Amino acid sequence: MPNRLAGETSPYLLQHKDNPVDWHPWGPEALQLSRDEDRPIMLSIGYAACHWCHVMAHESFEDPDTAEVMNALFVNIKVDREERPDLDSIYMQAVQALTGSGGWPMTVFMTPDGRPFYGGTYFPKVARPGMPAFVEVLKSVADAYHSRRDDVVQAANQIVSRLESPKPQTSGELLTAGLLAQALTRLTSSFDYDHGGFGGAPKFPQPMALEFLMRSYRRQPDPRLLQMLDLTLTRMARGGMYDQIGGGFHRYSTDARWLVPHFEKMLYDNALLSQAYLHAHQLTGNAFYRRVVEETCDYVMREMTHPSGGFYSTQDADSEGVEGKFFVWSPQEVIEVLGQEDGPLFNAYLDVTESGNFEGDSILNVPTEASAVAAELGVAEDRLAAAFEAGRPKLYEARERRVHPGRDEKILTSWNAMMMKGLTEAGAGLGRSDYLAAASANAEFLLENLRADGRLLRTWKDGRAKLLGYLEDYAMLIDALIVLHGATFQRRWLDEARSLADSMIDLFWDESQGFFYDTGRDHEKLVVRPRDIFDSAVPCGGSVAADALLRLAVITGELDYQRKAVTSLRTVAPFLANQPTGLAHWLGALDFYLSQPVEVAIVGPSQDPATAALAAVVFTAYRPNKVVASLDTDAGDEAAAGLPLLEARGLVDGRPAAYVCENYACQTPATDAETLMEQLGV
Repeated sequence: MPNRLAGETSPYLLQHKDNPVDWHPWGPEALQLSRDEDRPIMLSIGYAACHWCHVMAHESFEDPDTAEVMNALFVNIKVDREERPDLDSIYMQAVQALTGSGGWPMTVFMTPDGRPFYGGTYFPKVARPGMPAFVEVLKSVADAYHSRRDDVVQAANQIVSRLESPKPQTSGELLTAGLLAQALTRLTSSFDYDHGGFGGAPKFPQPMALEFLMRSYRRQPDPRLLQMLDLTLTRMARGGMYDQIGGGFHRYSTDARWLVPHFEKMLYDNALLSQAYLHAHQLTGNAFYRRVVEETCDYVMREMTHPSGGFYSTQDADSEGVEGKFFVWSPQEVIEVLGQEDGPLFNAYLDVTESGNFEGDSILNVPTEASAVAAELGVAEDRLAAAFEAGRPKLYEARERRVHPGRDEKILTSWNAMMMKGLTEAGAGLGRSDYLAAASANAEFLLENLRADGRLLRTWKDGRAKLLGYLEDYAMLIDALIVLHGATFQRRWLDEARSLADSMIDLFWDESQGFFYDTGRDHEKLVVRPRDIFDSAVPCGGSVAADALLRLAVITGELDYQRKAVTSLRTVAPFLANQPTGLAHWLGALDFYLSQPVEVAIVGPSQDPATAALAAVVFTAYRPNKVVASLDTDAGDEAAAGLPLLEARGLVDGRPAAYVCENYACQTPATDAETLMEQLGV
């Protein structure tokens, strides 16, 4: 019989609905049962694409003997970390405090009131060196809870006390360019000059750190920064972490060389990396970066898009129970598809060998320049390139006949907003109207389906939206809608962004503390109210809120938006110089604040080619601190009402115009692309 997870919408929770474990979703029913029966809680947190989550599920949660022990000794709660980032943040901090590290699956043992007293990550079914067997852990924890209650309560109180430690508050440290310079020095000191990226294995892409490199170059050009950027972006996109056949990035590289990925694909990685590669293309003109942007966006639109416009969350690392099986090749498989002429050329260029580079098979990657491979094979370089370009779609078609990895089809507001922004910027910057259409459809979907009684919600699947939205959901959607307005000339998106900003401030802002909490004032009471200041795989809600409010203040003239953004920036100021990889998006917001933002108002009929030509100049150039407001003159004068950047800006002699301004004081309006390029310094 299915357990209580059968009524959930999360694919991760539904993966466990037929476990013999008596799983509960998080909620008052499970917590009350723990109190009534005086059984501690065993909380398991993971996500659908998590390889080791699948391993632990197969070993332990599907095993009747293990389930019998779990059911007898604990109230067992299963949580999808992607649905509940609040619970994940709180209890991950607890596990890290207990063990010094964290990860997923996360296993936490708690008192009935939610106070953690023991935890870890993956526990094997059979003991290994340094890793006790899961059943032995269960029995020991339950025994301690009942026989040494005072010790357990004391441990729980100590952990909660650490979780409740004072949150960073507004400091007296000045927000200066010196913080940016110090942060850049610290960031570059961890750079891997052999392979690109920061630190060693496992190596994560860290797109926000790459964005900070580009911003730093824009602020004070240093060729070394471009070299670091190029090495990283090129090696990532030529490595196994990038899907050489279907486009899009896997989660991270298990080695320092970007060769062997953890094969899951996350929407947020591809959203952030598409933006990073686009900005690098705009900064350098490198056509290879553009190709990566388009292949990544095409992958999302092709394989990760709901018919109604939402974007799915993840694709698994495993298929047929084997990690990476869907993505690897043998030389014979390639030759069977491409033939005896092109097959060997493709194999040589994409590193497909008899010995393989991953468990006997080969992860496609490009370790050697095409010119060197062509010379070794004794063929012309354009012949090798032709085999590569012709072979990719054929191998993709053949791969489509394989058993696909699972896909988590829940739609998360914040992750969708990041992808919406990525598609908007790529559409406007590369002249891809299909990307802009997809971004607009996504905005329609989110605002129509993930909002109830004015309150933004977190997750949607199969027609059901639920869970109150978090700070990151509001902030990232505001951020995306601001950009979508500028690119599409639709006032609606800006109005929606402003309305959401006012709601975000009402729900999450603490005036006495000077910062945003991650959960709204209407959220359920948890053991602590979380506020995560660090950017991780995605920027934290606070850093995006600060950045978005600074931009919204420029467009609307609402100075209170800027005040709250700067106040929250001051709370993290003491950490910025020393922890750049963990606060890279905050550093971007600080860079914006310290710059003189370029304000651009584009005015004209949105369908006029002359208007489009002006917009193309604005969006093609790399200017991270530009703010764009657009006015469709066919929409009437009311489309500019209440917006200082647009009011009193009109056509010039009946022609579309672009106004380049600072502090709302504008240069002579430009009516042609050449003049506008000169004004923008393109």
